[in-house]
Amino acid sequence: MSHLRLKVEFGGGLELLFSNQRKHLVTVPPVVPQGNEGEGPADINFLVHWLKDNLLKERPELFIEGGTVRPGILVLVNDTDWELEGEGDYELKEGDEIVFISTLHGG
Repeated sequence: MSHLRLKVEFGGGLELLFSNQRKHLVTVPPVVPQGNEGEGPADINFLVHWLKDNLLKERPELFIEGGTVRPGILVLVNDTDWELEGEGDYELKEGDEIVFISTLHGG
């Protein structure tokens, strides 16, 4: 397989940073370079940076902090909290649905 096809969705206001579009169909490589450690399978950490570089239109600080999604963003992998799936180390699979929902609200 040359690329993984994923469904990515943004909610809670995050869609405003991504062309005001909630749902995206994206294709990413299944194997990505991992720096000096050689290649590795594409995971959510890779996807977060790929989204920042390829889909994010403005204000990256509202999406990424310290190399991962900023606190206050709920991440679901196929309707399951990513904390139960290994968080950023979850290896992406064909057809996965990844949802990012901001839980932060102005006062």
